Amino acid sequence: MRGTTVPQGTPCQARREGVLPMHRLEVSGDLPFAIGTFDSIGPMSRADFPHRHTFHEIVLVTSGRGAHVVDLARWELRPPHLCVIAPGQVHHWDARGLDGHVVLFTDDFLLDHPADRGVLRALSGRPWLDAPDDAVRLIAEMHAEYQAGAEGSDTVLRSLLHVLVVRAARAARVAPPARTGSVAEEFARLRAGSQLWSVRAYAERIGVTPGHLTQAVKAATGRPASELVRETRVHEAKRLLARTDLTVRQVAARVGFGDPAYFCRFFRRETGCSPGDFRRGNGTHGFHHDQPG
Repeated sequence: MRGTTVPQGTPCQARREGVLPMHRLEVSGDLPFAIGTFDSIGPMSRADFPHRHTFHEIVLVTSGRGAHVVDLARWELRPPHLCVIAPGQVHHWDARGLDGHVVLFTDDFLLDHPADRGVLRALSGRPWLDAPDDAVRLIAEMHAEYQAGAEGSDTVLRSLLHVLVVRAARAARVAPPARTGSVAEEFARLRAGSQLWSVRAYAERIGVTPGHLTQAVKAATGRPASELVRETRVHEAKRLLARTDLTVRQVAARVGFGDPAYFCRFFRRETGCSPGDFRRGNGTHGFHHDQPG
């Protein structure tokens, strides 16, 4: 994502009541990419409190006991395996002895293979992926290339990352995204990381008319843009209800509703339950204990 890297040593957003901390990618140079072990990346790689990233994260877990909590699902650790965390997702670790590698990069790093953004978003909605030998080898090769910092390493790293994404998609049986126009691609990128709550707001940000955006998204995805915006809005409301102590009124405001009563009607229509009922079943300390298939 644009403008979301910061120099190494920059403090992450402080934890505050009612706020999900947003972590930005720390880099020592100009490359919006980093790779290392949990230890070398630093303590935030094992953060045990709910937070978001502005960047993509691919994690290879080789050891550890406990769970990884992503949005509303809790995944028990069963190393070795991979997981993908997309920008904007809320996650934290509830684990001991966590070890392995972490690959961090922004959307900008995918300039050679922009379609990988859609694949990564699809992978981020899946449970743990088995870590085949070639994935372990690719991550080790990527780490060695990153540490060497030789001439042209950025090109090599982009190529290795692309191969890793393709192999992970094959393992998860994720189909490659259909070729889409730039309008649909920008809409998908903004949905992943921006808090926009209407088709008009997306159209204004992209610089097209709402009608043109609707046509482009429908052609690319087969679904109306308005339906996808509602889906994003509901998902963000669920995150805030489950992972913060914000009041229903405050959650409503965060997802673009000036009238809490209208938000409650919207939420019930989309989910089948009230915000209060959803929070009681999925509150800050209560998770869905889903298991990988």
